[in-house]
Amino acid sequence: MLKNTVTEYGWVAIAIHWVMAITILGMFGLGWYMVDLSYYDSLYKTLPFIHKSIGILLACLFLFRFIWKLVNPSPGPVPGQSQFEQVAAKVVHWAFYFLITLIPISGYLISTADNSSINVFNVFKVPATITSIPEQEDNAGIVHKFLTYTLIAMVILHTAAALKHHFINRDQTLRRMLGLKLS
Repeated sequence: MLKNTVTEYGWVAIAIHWVMAITILGMFGLGWYMVDLSYYDSLYKTLPFIHKSIGILLACLFLFRFIWKLVNPSPGPVPGQSQFEQVAAKVVHWAFYFLITLIPISGYLISTADNSSINVFNVFKVPATITSIPEQEDNAGIVHKFLTYTLIAMVILHTAAALKHHFINRDQTLRRMLGLKLS
């Protein structure tokens, strides 16, 4: 099933969720590693090029995901979830959307502060449009780092909550996002 129903996620939503989750974790690891590279390291230019390119593509996928969510609403809550859990899930998901919007913007501001475009895997370029913010690269870098650490902390909590629902509550929350038939 391609689209969501009132009880299950469709394959588009599931695929986007997992591709974004894996990519975000990979981008975090890549970012963590590359910030300590010295100018003379052989990966000094390659890893930021990859990070920026994937970041732009991830932002495009997120835009598609957001539009998909608007035209294809999510299933309702799993039976048995408390009101607190339902509200917490909505707040966390909107916080994810907020962070996943701001992190690429701050990355873009870092990368284009010197008026350079972002070359995306040598296929297309994203032009520099905002370059006049005082100390743009440094300030955007601080924001990017803070937001990314916040996102990763939320991912850890999100994963813990999904595992809690699966192993303790024994509800269908995780099965639903894995595309497994509900019992």
